[in-house]
Amino acid sequence: MKHTLKITLMLVLLFFLSQIVGLAITNQYIDHEKTAETGVTAWEELPYKMERPPVEESSSFIYILIAVLLGTGLLMLLIKFKKVNLWKFWFFISVVVCLTIALKPFIRQEIALAISFVFALFKVVKPNIFVHNITEVFIYGGLAAIFVPIMNLYAVFMLLLLISAYDIYAVWKSKHMVTLAKFQTNSKVFAGLSIPYKMPEKEDKKKTGKVEKIKIAILGGGDIAFPLIFAGVVMKNASFLTSLIIPIFVSAALLILLTKSKKDRFYPAMPFLSLGCLVGYGFILLLSVV
Repeated sequence: MKHTLKITLMLVLLFFLSQIVGLAITNQYIDHEKTAETGVTAWEELPYKMERPPVEESSSFIYILIAVLLGTGLLMLLIKFKKVNLWKFWFFISVVVCLTIALKPFIRQEIALAISFVFALFKVVKPNIFVHNITEVFIYGGLAAIFVPIMNLYAVFMLLLLISAYDIYAVWKSKHMVTLAKFQTNSKVFAGLSIPYKMPEKEDKKKTGKVEKIKIAILGGGDIAFPLIFAGVVMKNASFLTSLIIPIFVSAALLILLTKSKKDRFYPAMPFLSLGCLVGYGFILLLSVV
């Protein structure tokens, strides 16, 4: 097992919560009254008149994949030139935007922006495990509210397929995803779930005790966002309650990955999470014909 059982369960629980909360946020952006009248999913505007990318649903996965590659390339440049402060500023702006979008359906956008600014500041200036992970649970709902409306089932299936292939290459072949993870962890500004914990490493004969090593259990933001976007697109074609089946299967896939993986090794999570998405969707289709 890659981490202790307690930490593994905590990580899976936080992941599951991020999926449920993210779907609830995305559902709040649906204009259910207009949707019922027209039969076509209608969406509420984002705060401060932010615009969703004007792309065709069937080809939207191409633009998202390009954005992922460009973002990765930019971050690699920041790592190469050791521009940690630029990364922190980028992270700060991203948190403010996504958290504001996530909170807007529940409170006034001005209050949502103020709260987001304060929490983003805490995440960057004074990192705290509780603030960090609680905000991460909400952030990806804001991201889903941007991308779910511009995708259809074909596009999100293609996105999962291509992102999974890219994840395998980036972790096991080029290993630049490992470099990104280590850089973010060392900078104490990590995009994703992060749980530090102490783990006995070896016996200390002089002190007749154990030397404790600080380890960090992490799950990247993309590993949270892409399954959530998939579940959100399924929700467009089904219902909120039906879409909740997806997080159950994806969380189970994550639990299997973490329990079967070995210590001090990096694994591409997206192939396993994508499989969980597909099995969950298959289960939904099975229920629809029973």
